[in-house]
Amino acid sequence: MARSTAFGAPAAAGSMLPWLALALIILIADQFTKVLVMGYYRLGDSTYVWPFFNLVRAHNTGAAFSFLAAASGWQRWLFTGIGIVATLFIVYLLRSHAGQRLFSFALACILGGAVGNVVDRLLHGYVVDFLQFHWRGWYFPAFNIADMAITIGAACLVLDELLRVRKSR
Repeated sequence: MARSTAFGAPAAAGSMLPWLALALIILIADQFTKVLVMGYYRLGDSTYVWPFFNLVRAHNTGAAFSFLAAASGWQRWLFTGIGIVATLFIVYLLRSHAGQRLFSFALACILGGAVGNVVDRLLHGYVVDFLQFHWRGWYFPAFNIADMAITIGAACLVLDELLRVRKSR
């Protein structure tokens, strides 16, 4: 079944190469920033940047918000496997829907972020996080460029679906 765009027009066939290029740019930005953090910071080191923001080196052996971080190590392979399966599925979706801009943008962001975190898990056994927001003693869990891309992609998927449903009414 052909998927229509949020604006009602049928999804045009397009090349998935621009979307893979975007995913690659996200992956490179993610890995580059992590290399910088690992080169200049030791685990737990932190630099105060603004009253609400720090750079900090943290290692996350779990998933989002350190889910399963305290497990005995098996979670590394579970999350790596989930990332690989997600990557294959996203590439399939990009191939099928490359002409849908918002949908493909969302998928490319998620793809770049997922691969960035899978690379960390394979190389280090954990994901390197370094961006930390805080306010009056409350600290949001540290995260990285890959996490930001995944979050932006997820928000764009929701927006794409809302626009598509709205248009179909």
